Amino acid sequence: MRHPKILTTIRNYSLPLFWADSLAGISVALIAFPLSIAIAIASGAEPIHGLITAVIGGFLISLVGGSRVQIGGPTGAFIVIVFGVIAEHGYNGLLVATFMAGIILIVAGYYRMGRFIAYVPEAVVNGFTIGIAILIAFSQLKDFLGLSFTKAPADFIETLIALWDARHTYQLETIGVSLLTLMLIVAFRRLAPRLPGLIVALAIASYGVIFFDLPVDTIFSRFGELPSTIPTPQLPSFSFDQIRELLPTAFVIAFLAGAESLLSAMVADRMSGGAHRPNAEVLAQGVANIASPLFGGMPVTGAIARTATNVRAGGKTPVAGLIHALTVFAMLMLASRWVGHMAMPALAALLILTAWNMSEPHNIRTHLKAPVSDRALMILTCVLTVFVDLTVAIGVGVSLGLMLRLRSRVISQKDWSKPQH
Repeated sequence: MRHPKILTTIRNYSLPLFWADSLAGISVALIAFPLSIAIAIASGAEPIHGLITAVIGGFLISLVGGSRVQIGGPTGAFIVIVFGVIAEHGYNGLLVATFMAGIILIVAGYYRMGRFIAYVPEAVVNGFTIGIAILIAFSQLKDFLGLSFTKAPADFIETLIALWDARHTYQLETIGVSLLTLMLIVAFRRLAPRLPGLIVALAIASYGVIFFDLPVDTIFSRFGELPSTIPTPQLPSFSFDQIRELLPTAFVIAFLAGAESLLSAMVADRMSGGAHRPNAEVLAQGVANIASPLFGGMPVTGAIARTATNVRAGGKTPVAGLIHALTVFAMLMLASRWVGHMAMPALAALLILTAWNMSEPHNIRTHLKAPVSDRALMILTCVLTVFVDLTVAIGVGVSLGLMLRLRSRVISQKDWSKPQH
């Protein structure tokens, strides 16, 4: 089926359901707001671009998606590819690639290709997820340690060289803010999981920077004042040569958006006992990735961690996702002046912790017990992601994985574990 889940859930909707969805949506928004900013900055974009993605993309994924509890927005999985596209083609090139990816996803959803996610080997997904986590973590060391170099390179080896060359420029004040943020986030998650720990941790660390007048970068000092509204939609400028050049990137964005959203929906089903509609979900990703760049947003997909938070907070229907997007928009309009004071090392600490969670260290033993072919495939995909290119990693990993599956003639249902973040 390709009908949005909201059409099913709205039939028997009630005030208690609205109350539960509202509380869950607001809870998720408090996490999504700083995370969207951090992901945008790490991707080489402006902070506002991440918030636009959470508002526009998140709203549409919940409105026309195939899951009751899916939360959409920018995710860490896109940081690497978005950074590379912006570095090579500029931000307008990213808008064009994302728009094309949306069209690809709509075609895939229309022809009911959502079910084919079951054929992508889990080892491949684990491999490039771990690889992306490594790249994210190393990309944030500059702000985490307060290092000084002119421009962050896109290549991993060049990043290592730049970090090593700048090792003497570290700032103790910056490191202190980073470590304080890490400790606060972890402490709040363990001791007060119902508290919006991300917002509180970032607020405490950023207030400390202001109170003690520390020489630490903030969003305002690096990017200027944050806009308090979303721009009017407009079609990005493009040429046929640009379309041809960006087409492979568009397919990668489409694959990542489709794969991550469907995996997120599968995890949500395990947690909530529901059943998502894969083709409706793919169509929703297409609509969201067409709309997001029209407003200046980035690629959007279902976010596993935020979706899991929505389920834990009591979200029952897509209305929770709609309220999440509207709450982020309200926070943008009302609090943009204060958001500019967020400390950059605090955001770097948040993303390093996000990368750690993406790598799912609690599953290491499971990976080690996997068949030799799966372990080799995971390591190969990870190495290609880190040292070569995400496009190559996905292409080689999926191709080899399907060849191994055809050889064994066994296509098993993957056992996706409940995320711990």
